[in-house]
Amino acid sequence: MSGAPVSAGFIPLVDAAPLIVAREIGFAEEEGIDLTLRAAPSWSTLRDRLMLGQIEAAHMLFPMPVAAALGLGGIGARLDILMVLSLNGNSIGVSRRMAARMRAAGYEFDFADARRAGEALIAATEGRLRVGVPFPYSMHAELLYHWLGSLGLRAPQDLDVHTVPPPLMAEAMAEDQIDAFCVGAPWGSIAVETGVGELLLPGSAIRARAPDKVLAVRHDWAEAEPVLTRRLMRALWQAGRWLARPENRTTAVELLAQRAYLDLSAELIERALSGNVVISPRGELRRVNDYMTFHGGAAGYPWTSQAALVASRLAGRLGLDRASSMAAAGAICRTDLYRANLADLGADLPAETARIEGANTVPQTVAGLNGEVILPPDAFFDGWIFDPEA
Repeated sequence: MSGAPVSAGFIPLVDAAPLIVAREIGFAEEEGIDLTLRAAPSWSTLRDRLMLGQIEAAHMLFPMPVAAALGLGGIGARLDILMVLSLNGNSIGVSRRMAARMRAAGYEFDFADARRAGEALIAATEGRLRVGVPFPYSMHAELLYHWLGSLGLRAPQDLDVHTVPPPLMAEAMAEDQIDAFCVGAPWGSIAVETGVGELLLPGSAIRARAPDKVLAVRHDWAEAEPVLTRRLMRALWQAGRWLARPENRTTAVELLAQRAYLDLSAELIERALSGNVVISPRGELRRVNDYMTFHGGAAGYPWTSQAALVASRLAGRLGLDRASSMAAAGAICRTDLYRANLADLGADLPAETARIEGANTVPQTVAGLNGEVILPPDAFFDGWIFDPEA
């Protein structure tokens, strides 16, 4: 490859696909950058490499830059969210022992109804529920806190939440360290394949179109390198559009399965990209529309209200000032760069930078800078909404 060098870090997950596709299919090269991808063993390692300048960009959990903006973790460097790389893509799993108790009580594992699933899980829990998440500041944690909290379980009073790197989640369950988990694909399927767990819900059952991974860079790098920032964003946006086309799925699976990236069986990766999910060692199959989304309906747009929602929740749990936390989080969502750098590609560009989160139970048409934008449903399972102006 030729072009200006840019290094980006990632965790071996299916939703790292936009970075992998941008390099392997050639979108990065077409934009004039030589994109080098570096796998990291954990989210904290990835964050620190970015903050220390060892890489220029990262595939990152949406709440991580938000937490950094609030002074939580890391070394204090400001991280900007340039774009959302993927929506949803997580699964909630339970141990075989927990699943057996739930099935004995009559729960049928429909992989769809978050309220019934949560009630069945709570009823089957003996003592405190032990849950694994990949990182404290993650959509995995936020989804779990919202889901279980709305059904009466509060953290930390009723929950033991453990941080477990995604590749170790099945092992932690096998060693009886956790009763349940929320983890990104394909690591939930690994727990099924190894016989240690069953899948209870997709993350999308808790909230439709929840932002999950983002493209994060240091603020000072984005300011110093506007041309490289533009090229990188354009390459990844085009990769997301390519991934959204069903005819490209087989090629995408083959790329992700390579040793340099996920180094896993193509079948496990295909389940996440297709939404055809095997939920138990017995081979039970469930179909989930929009299990993981990379493009369409302004999927990549970094709404300031999404960051404000996470900041509000973090502030509430940690005793921080809510208003200042929300303002700091909104400031790192670079809607300005998204609009400037992607407009001529035909990206959906909403006219507003914020919205009421979770309010769409049906598709909604909103004003856009390049014409109207159709926003798909983004509702929470319990009807909760977040108004950043409230």
